[in-house]
Amino acid sequence: MADAFDVVIIGSGPGGYVTAIRASQLGLKTAIVERTELGGICLNWGCIPTKALLKSGEMYEALGHLGDYGLSVETRAFDFGAVVQRSRKVAAQLNAGVTFLMKKHKIEVVVGTAKLEKGQGAPNVVVGDRKLTAKHVILATGARARTIPAIGLEPDGERIWTYREALVPKSAPKTLVVIGSGAIGMEFASFYRALGSDVTVVEMLPRILPVEDEEVSKAAQKAFEKRGLKFRVGAAVKKLAKTKTGVALEIEAGGKAETLEGDVCIVAVGIVGNVEDLGLEALGVKIDRTHVVTDSHGGTGVPGLYAIGDVAGPPWLAHKASHEGVHCIEHIAGLKPSNLTAPIPGCTYTNPQIASVGLTEAQAKEQGLEPKVGRFPFKVNGKAIASGETEGFVKTVFDGKTGALIGAHMIGHEVTEMIQGYALAMTLEATEEDIQATVFPHPTMSEAMHESALDAYGKVLHI
Repeated sequence: MADAFDVVIIGSGPGGYVTAIRASQLGLKTAIVERTELGGICLNWGCIPTKALLKSGEMYEALGHLGDYGLSVETRAFDFGAVVQRSRKVAAQLNAGVTFLMKKHKIEVVVGTAKLEKGQGAPNVVVGDRKLTAKHVILATGARARTIPAIGLEPDGERIWTYREALVPKSAPKTLVVIGSGAIGMEFASFYRALGSDVTVVEMLPRILPVEDEEVSKAAQKAFEKRGLKFRVGAAVKKLAKTKTGVALEIEAGGKAETLEGDVCIVAVGIVGNVEDLGLEALGVKIDRTHVVTDSHGGTGVPGLYAIGDVAGPPWLAHKASHEGVHCIEHIAGLKPSNLTAPIPGCTYTNPQIASVGLTEAQAKEQGLEPKVGRFPFKVNGKAIASGETEGFVKTVFDGKTGALIGAHMIGHEVTEMIQGYALAMTLEATEEDIQATVFPHPTMSEAMHESALDAYGKVLHI
C-alpha cells in the first residue's frame, strides 16, 4: 500500500527543506526524503561549518595585529581540535533547527535512499520497502565534489582531501597544496593560512577566482600574497601522487614542468550533480554533464517531476537553490511566483571577502553594451580607516544607455554583508539616479557603494 502525498521532495538541503516548508504553508501534504542528515551538505558539511572555521581563523589572525589598535595579549595560540569542534557544534545546532522546522510544518521526513519508478502520473518514489506516491516530485539531490581518479585527484581521507575531509582533520597541515581557486578552494586556503600553514594554490586558468571581475581577481591575489599565500596560475595538473611523507603534485605551467610537495592536498576542481541511481534514465529525464535539464519553472519534461538547486545546474549556490525551490512549488500551487531570473549574488568568505552580482565589465562589453564603470577604494572610507580595514574597493557597472545597474563587484572586509544592497537595487531595476539619490548612513563602509555609483558618472565626492 503506497503512502500518498501532494508533494515528495528528494533531498533536504537548502533547496529541499525550504521548498518543503513553503509547500506546507500552501496547504500541500508534503514528505521529504533524506539519506543522511537534514540540512544537506550546505548546513552540515559546506556553507555553515566552513564559515565557522573561517571565523576562528579570522579571529586568530586578528590577534597578531592587536598592536595596530593599541592592544596586546601575552600569548597567541590555538587549539585545532577545539576549532573543528566548534564548527561541528554550529552545524549540529542548525541541523536541530531544520528538524524542528520539519515537525512544526508537519512535514514527514522519510529516512533512506530514494529511487524513482514510473507512476500513473508523477513518478513513484521508493524508499526501502516504502512506496510514496505524489502529484508532484521535486529533485533536490544536490551535488558533490568532482574527482579525477585517472590523475590521482581522488580523496583518500588522509593526505588527499575534498571539502569534507578538510573540515574535520586531526591537525592543521604544515604545508598544503590546494587545486582550484574557486570559492571552495580559496576559502580553505585562507583558513589554513590564517592558522600558519604554508599554502600553495594551483589554478589551471590564467587568474584566480576566474568567475569574478578581473580587477577583483587581481586585487584578491595581491591581498592573499600579502598574507603569505603562494599561487601557480595557468598551471595544468598532470598527476597527484602520495609520497612517504605527504603528496607530490606534477604541474605544467608556461611549458615548464614543476613538482609541488606538501603534507596534504585539497582537491577543489568543481562539482558533479547527484543524478546516479535515481532511475532518471528509465524515466527519460534529460541530463547534461551530470545536471538535470529543466525549464523556467524547474520542470524536467517528465510529467510531475521537477528539479532544483545544484542538481539542476549553475550557479551552485545555496540561496539559488532556495529561491528556485520556492518558485517551483508556488508554480505548482498555481500562484504567480517571484522572478526566477532575479540577479543572484555570489560570495567568497576569504580574508579579504569577495562579493559580486550581475555582469562583469568584460561580460557587459561582450554583450554589446556600453558600460559606465565606477570605483571607490575603502582606503579613503572613514569607517574603514577607523576600523583598520582599508583593503579593497567597490566597483559598479551601469548600462551607459539606460543607466540601469547591471553589475557590482566588491572586495574587502564584510563585503558579503553589503552585496545584497546591489542585488535589491538590480531586482528593483534601479538606475544610477536611484542609487545616487539614496541616503547612505555615515560612517559606514557601505558609503563606498554610493561613491562608486557617483564615480561612474563623474560625481564622486571623497577622492
